[in-house]
Amino acid sequence: MATFRKRSGAWQVRVQRKGFHEQSKTFTTRSEGIAWARVLESEMDRGVFVSRIAAETTVFSELLTRYLKEITPHKKHSSVEAYRIQAWLRCPLAKRFVSTLRSSDFASWRDARIQQGISPNTLKLEFAIISHLYFVARSEWGFESLDNPIQYMRMPALPKGRARRVSDEEVQLLIKHTGSLDLSPILRLAIETGMRRGEIASLTWKAVDFNKRVLELKETKNGENRFVPLSSVAMQILSSIPRRLDGRLFGMTAHAITYAFIRACKRATIKDLHFHDLRHEAITRLFEKGLNVMEVGSISGHKTLQMLQRYTHLRVENLLERLG
Repeated sequence: MATFRKRSGAWQVRVQRKGFHEQSKTFTTRSEGIAWARVLESEMDRGVFVSRIAAETTVFSELLTRYLKEITPHKKHSSVEAYRIQAWLRCPLAKRFVSTLRSSDFASWRDARIQQGISPNTLKLEFAIISHLYFVARSEWGFESLDNPIQYMRMPALPKGRARRVSDEEVQLLIKHTGSLDLSPILRLAIETGMRRGEIASLTWKAVDFNKRVLELKETKNGENRFVPLSSVAMQILSSIPRRLDGRLFGMTAHAITYAFIRACKRATIKDLHFHDLRHEAITRLFEKGLNVMEVGSISGHKTLQMLQRYTHLRVENLLERLG
């Protein structure tokens, strides 16, 4: 049964029903309180009532902060996600009560980010955090009344995968113009093995088996161990690398590799080249050598043909040679 009490010019409404926690809310007018109470009592009678108190009394920034403390630290790239959550905390939506946020609010913020020049892929990653936050809040934190507003949003289409090929001449130019002793073997190893930047940066000598001619990668993107076979060229590259006291192959972090690569591109006047294009080139060359999808996937770490298709842009002249 609903009870009404006027306090300080506003109406406080309480709904008490056996088997349910007491619900209370304050309204400007009595009619608003009556309408609210009728909805709650109807839901209780039909057995579909879900408490909205948590959502109505929690600010979005509080959910973001809790997610940052409890969920983010357990993720692989926690520092990157923490950076994105800090950006969300500076967003005007962070000051709103969770119950007031709608898909239209996030859509407006999406449009504002697009106007700022943020790429579709970055937007996808930013909103993926919020989508998972709503899932965790609803399933584990007692916010049963929350619907995920991101699921109703239209996201900008992702651009097509890059088709940039890397020539041997460009690799030699990069090696010639690099100011880093580590970058030269890193570039050559990336082209020869198809390893990712982070995988190369984290390599240790314990991962290298010269007898079996394989590298064991434990810190991969999908979290699974992977064995990379070493060609004779890759073996020569590894044999030429001086041993470090800390057991690592290279003394560069993933970010340091990127910055050194960008500087080398500028010195060599090579345009529109990313470090990840070396992986693209390496995988494409594996297909050109005649390896099948399963074989290439086991080396590159890709699990589906669709993912591999983004990386395989075979040179027409190579196909003609095979066709005869």
